[in-house]
Amino acid sequence: MATIRPSSDLRNKYNEISEFCHTYNEPVFITKNGTGDLVVLSNAEYERLSGKQELYRLLDEGLAAKAGGKFRAAGDVFADLESEFNLGEV
Repeated sequence: MATIRPSSDLRNKYNEISEFCHTYNEPVFITKNGTGDLVVLSNAEYERLSGKQELYRLLDEGLAAKAGGKFRAAGDVFADLESEFNLGEV
């Protein structure tokens, strides 16, 4: 369930909000004059969500390239990587 706090809690109960965000990895919704205004997340949770969003973007980009006929066989890609980084048999 969403945690909703008034904006005054940012000033008066910052440590409590911070601890909640770090403990539960959930956002706290901050209201201003009874209306939604901000969302507070721990830095770690923000980075996780940002990384997930970037992964989805890259997957969409890859799927669009494949649909447009712009792709290569995996074996060819790995062969090029082995050649470029001297990763042949050791």
